[in-house]
Amino acid sequence: MQRWSKCYPWKQAVAALVSLVLALSLPPDSRAWGKSGSKLVVNKAIDTLPQGLREYFENNRSFLLEHVTDPLEAIGKTPAERHNHFIAIDKYGRFPYDALPRVYKLALAKYGKAKLEANGLLPWQIGVYSEKLTDAMKAGKWEEARLDAAILANYVADAHDPFNTTDNFDGHLSGQIGVNERFGAGLIDRYSSFFPMRPNDAVFIEDPTDHAFEACLSAHSWLETVLLADRNARRGENSYNDDYYDRFYNQAAAILIRQLSDAASDVGSYWLTAWINAGRPQLPK
Repeated sequence: MQRWSKCYPWKQAVAALVSLVLALSLPPDSRAWGKSGSKLVVNKAIDTLPQGLREYFENNRSFLLEHVTDPLEAIGKTPAERHNHFIAIDKYGRFPYDALPRVYKLALAKYGKAKLEANGLLPWQIGVYSEKLTDAMKAGKWEEARLDAAILANYVADAHDPFNTTDNFDGHLSGQIGVNERFGAGLIDRYSSFFPMRPNDAVFIEDPTDHAFEACLSAHSWLETVLLADRNARRGENSYNDDYYDRFYNQAAAILIRQLSDAASDVGSYWLTAWINAGRPQLPK
């Protein structure tokens, strides 16, 4: 007993250190597109919907804009929530990362829960909330449905940010710390009034989880181009000043606008899909 009591503090210290290392290895509170970007996506997503369904979401526009960032705010209270906002897909081999099964049960059996959570659960979380929204609509729980719709929109928007799809989530692997914030928040806050966003009309999604994986893969394919644009914009500068942001925008704007537009199209499509899968229930006035 005496020997155990002497070792116990040491074991506690080791356990605490392991926990700290694991926590630091996770991406920081994900803020894909920042709050401004999330609201921009929701605003445009409503316009992609067909008449009738659009009226319901139009009537709830203010609510959706207020609550689309709820999952980000929940991270502070529930740190495990951060796992739902990214997938470091490049931890699973080489593009197109076929080693990772898209069916969660198969991925779980292959890699285990700890590895899946450490590398992020974003596309599966989109599938979960697509089903939650469907169930709420089918049951006529419209207060619940509009909150689910807002939360789902946040996750879908996340899937279109290249930095939510990589282990290099903040540029630390390429020596470009903070590039995710400069791309996903800085450019939007500075230039969004000039964005010619033109999302496509919402369409039915056959498999919500599989579609989420495709969105993540598409976003990931732009990663190296954005990183190169950041390096080129910084050349000759000692700080991230106005000249840097002007150059970064000139080189990365096309990707940024495309990803935000695609995010809006997909958010509308997920809302439409949930309503169709719910049996096209009568919408509240």
